[in-house]
Amino acid sequence: MFDLHRLRLLRELKHRGTLAAVAAALSYSPSSVSQQLSQLESEVGVPLLEPVGRRVRLTPQAEILVAHTEAVIERLERAEADIATSLTDLTGTLRVAAFQTAALTLVPVVLGLLREAHPRLRVHVTQMEPERALLALQARDFDLVVAEEYPGHPTPRPAGLEQEHLLDDPLRLALPAPPEAVGGPTADLRALAERPWVMEPEGSAARHWATTLCRTAGFEPDVRFESTDLLLHLRLVEEGHAAAFLPDLVWNGRPPTVALRRLPRGRGARTILTAVRRGGGRHPAVEACRTALRRAAGA
Repeated sequence: MFDLHRLRLLRELKHRGTLAAVAAALSYSPSSVSQQLSQLESEVGVPLLEPVGRRVRLTPQAEILVAHTEAVIERLERAEADIATSLTDLTGTLRVAAFQTAALTLVPVVLGLLREAHPRLRVHVTQMEPERALLALQARDFDLVVAEEYPGHPTPRPAGLEQEHLLDDPLRLALPAPPEAVGGPTADLRALAERPWVMEPEGSAARHWATTLCRTAGFEPDVRFESTDLLLHLRLVEEGHAAAFLPDLVWNGRPPTVALRRLPRGRGARTILTAVRRGGGRHPAVEACRTALRRAAGA
């Protein structure tokens, strides 16, 4: 029988990439992690790591072992969920990651619902962009992630995760001044070809979607401001410094403070979803959080 703790370390190395990252995540020293993996190699009887420059990578045999470890961990997560379900009171800590607008609008409502229904459940929330949060979920840093997908740009889905649709959040063109409509969504967009823009940073799904939308309308956007903070986007539009694309969630039920226009058909909404590890969705704390999220989204 192989040591499960050492198998988990090998799995962590698969997902985190370096011995140093594994050590930092688990509060070990890199030398301790290396020693544990060397002992696992002795147990298995084949090399599990091979050097690549100053790093290491998993051998094909190690990849096989990690695949079986994933199945074992999934089964253990189901066992944990079954035990938690058997209890009359929901306790422990639920670790949630959410992107900014969900953290500002949905999460506070969810926290209130969970506090009322399960006062002994401790909820730890981290604001994090979906690209990083989903990888951290896979590495067991979180139990549930609230993520987003932009039209035509689905979020990468790491293996071993299950996703569930939460809501569709309309996206709109936010104008630095309320000009007259000039003939439909594409024409409204093209009319801003010479204006400065604020967008999310290069490499993000939101930036890719926004740039593609402008190029489809026939122009390259003059992006002078970059930030993941949509409240900064809004402020720059309010002060007349830039145009932007803003989701309805940013208003949180309040009246808009800038002029808004519809986007071309099929490009006008992002998808908000929740993600959990396979086997973890049955845990009553995760189920309670998803139920609260659905209530918050409905409101």
